[in-house]
Amino acid sequence: MIDHAANEAVQAALERSVSQKGEVGVQLAAYLHGELVVDCWAGVADAATGRAVDGDTLFNIFSVTKAVPSTAIHIQAEKGLLDYDEPIATYWPEFGQNGKGAITVRDALNHVTGVPQMPPGTSPQTICDWDFIVNGIAALTPILPHGQPAYQSMSFGWILGEIVRRTDPSHRDFRRFLREEIWQPFAIPDFWVGIDDDVEPRIATLVDDGSSAPAPEASLFHQSLPNGVRLIPAVFEQPDVRRACIAGVGGISSARSQARFWAILAGRGQLDGKRLLSAERVDAACLPRPDNLLPDPVYFGAPMTVSQGGYWMHSATTPFTAPAKGARTICVPGAGASLGWADPDAGLAVAFCHNRMSRPKTPQDHPLMDIADTLREALGLA
Repeated sequence: MIDHAANEAVQAALERSVSQKGEVGVQLAAYLHGELVVDCWAGVADAATGRAVDGDTLFNIFSVTKAVPSTAIHIQAEKGLLDYDEPIATYWPEFGQNGKGAITVRDALNHVTGVPQMPPGTSPQTICDWDFIVNGIAALTPILPHGQPAYQSMSFGWILGEIVRRTDPSHRDFRRFLREEIWQPFAIPDFWVGIDDDVEPRIATLVDDGSSAPAPEASLFHQSLPNGVRLIPAVFEQPDVRRACIAGVGGISSARSQARFWAILAGRGQLDGKRLLSAERVDAACLPRPDNLLPDPVYFGAPMTVSQGGYWMHSATTPFTAPAKGARTICVPGAGASLGWADPDAGLAVAFCHNRMSRPKTPQDHPLMDIADTLREALGLA
């Protein structure tokens, strides 16, 4: 049930973000204890035509998508179909090539495989070809020591998604797995990892403010996220890319549907009386990964605060996660400053979607900070 006072307060904050802070189109939705309490939007989905944002507008959410393959791995573990500490090669033998035989499922969740790079031949065309990419990843040789934190900017989704496909008794493709295991059972109609044709007109047009400049070609970040497929409108607004299952960065969603997904995790694995994961499994996913304070060489030497479940964790000093307050809050930020999170202690799940690609330099620069603080205060959670 919508909390009208909270909804009005957040609506005003969204409108301020458009009128005063440079946002173009925005949505925010929040669940509290399994109920949709806030569902707001403001601005335009397409500045050229003036098409307004509404509750059904869809937005690119980039790495926020990574929460989905992480959750899919936990579904398979819940069913007894995989063990986190088994080598990936137990389920996907080809992955064990070239010195990768000891890398475990947990290592992939925790970004410590030593294989953060994308395979040769990665392009806007090949990222639409699941088999090409997973076969290329399987053939890679580690470029960093096994156990070294190194952000798997793009490959994360394919590695986990292929483990899910290999451990699924029916070997469903990852898009079908999501539809049948999460989206349909939990009534989540608009969280897409590969869109259907008929929803394309609802997608907001991205506005790049120049924050996604090419990475230095010699950098590990470039190897992890090649410039030819970087997260910019020229790549991710291509029709084929929108329709492809790109499980690490290709999500397109409304805030309403995305928040409902996070509400499962905020409910410690259940929503509307249906259980996806055990409470104990969600609790374990909210624990910090070991070595969280070590510098990540892919992430330009900054530490990444990652949970053992493959999500990020709130950090007051990390611009991308700062709005997601709460000691056990799990979240995933996306390029351009999209963010989704679940706070199981407060029972709060939030999704923030927008179409202006920005890169906050400090926590207070995050376009969501004022909105998130307004939300918590209005719900009595400040």
